[in-house]
Amino acid sequence: MNNETAPDLAARIDALLPQTQCTRCGYAGCRPYAAAIASGEAEINQCPPGGGATILALAALLGRPALALNPAHGTESPPRLAFIDESRCIGCARCLAPCPVDAILGAPKHMHTVIAALCTGCELCLPPCPVDCIELKEAPAPAANQPALNRMRYEAHSVRLQNQAALRQREIDDKKRAAAARRMADT
Repeated sequence: MNNETAPDLAARIDALLPQTQCTRCGYAGCRPYAAAIASGEAEINQCPPGGGATILALAALLGRPALALNPAHGTESPPRLAFIDESRCIGCARCLAPCPVDAILGAPKHMHTVIAALCTGCELCLPPCPVDCIELKEAPAPAANQPALNRMRYEAHSVRLQNQAALRQREIDDKKRAAAARRMADT
């Protein structure tokens, strides 16, 4: 590990994280948290979804002592999944955007549902729900490849958001150019 660069170390740390992208560690996702650990900005005990097992794995990788989970970031719990009580869902769509892996299916003014196989149990859909129709229930143990699948879905979600933002910016720029052209024509 002596000649290892920070990005290489961050990638190895990221591979040990559960990839729930829950932000409870205080970072925008697992990769930024891994980078913060690699640079020495963050401790190894800030990941409630990973809990003690992840802390031990990070301690072994980094040659650091294992620490107890920092309670400021939450408590360790069994894997959980979000479930929407469809009889109470008003179709507001506020839960769609915060889901870091696009595990919620629905459209405005229509009932929503959670695709259980995709849900990471991150809890990010809970606060925006105005009718509290989303609850977390205990989930089966995740598959061995679940973190890798979660990472792929999160990356796809991030690319989709970047593409939407770029498209929106192009639309705004086009409208500004058209307005400027109209102003020039009027003068």
